[in-house]
Amino acid sequence: MSPTPAPRSRPAGDRHQMARELITRHGGRVTRTRIAVIETLLASDQPLSHDELGSMLAEIDIPHDRVTLYRALDWLVEHGIARRIAGGDRAWRFEAARADGHRHAHFHCDHCGQVICLEHLEPSFSTVLPDGYRVDRAELILHGACASCSPQRSANEPCCPH
Repeated sequence: MSPTPAPRSRPAGDRHQMARELITRHGGRVTRTRIAVIETLLASDQPLSHDELGSMLAEIDIPHDRVTLYRALDWLVEHGIARRIAGGDRAWRFEAARADGHRHAHFHCDHCGQVICLEHLEPSFSTVLPDGYRVDRAELILHGACASCSPQRSANEPCCPH
């Protein structure tokens, strides 16, 4: 069986229909905000912060406030429709959860805050856990400087302030 294509490869009409179906399947209220958030996450090739999502919703004239957006994101994460990724800048980023369960690592630029997906680097552990322990999920976030920020600092300059 071939894996589900990456969400961003889906046409816009498919994303809208998929958003409606996901909300309905999980027993949620179908609202313009939830649909728009899911569509935006499906279309994005990188995880998005609350502020980035808010700006994108404003650009397409979706009425919302910060609390409504937080509640929509919390609901999507709670129901496995979206994933929450911790950023080194203490800002959560969000991405659409993959239908095939695929998980991957992320790279966080400690200078500009950009977070990108590393699709072919899957978090895995070769360590055997003690009896009675189990891993439910794993997150791997690599930190450093993105291509745009790398030339801006000298080799002796620390990557991030401590």
